Amino acid sequence: MPELSHFFLKLNPPRASFTTDMTAEERAIMQAHVLYWMPFVQDGTIIVLGPVADPKGGYGIAIMGVPDRSRLDELVAADPANGLCSYEIHPMRAVTKNP
Repeated sequence: MPELSHFFLKLNPPRASFTTDMTAEERAIMQAHVLYWMPFVQDGTIIVLGPVADPKGGYGIAIMGVPDRSRLDELVAADPANGLCSYEIHPMRAVTKNP
């Protein structure tokens, strides 16, 4: 198995109340966002994906392993939630289960 680089991604919503007051258009974008990432959860690229119920305002997180940063950048660029939300991306050292 090739060596992977791991990253922590935080998806910042456009406002703190976003998880409770999304418009219909925003909800459709977020549903497309989840559908977009699901194949990468299924194939193991994404180790963890989901919303965080922070009382100060919810946000999304993902932890993923990719061959290199350019692959991560490609995946994030194609996310339907780009533009509505913004990403913070941080490299990390991950301890994962061996295949």
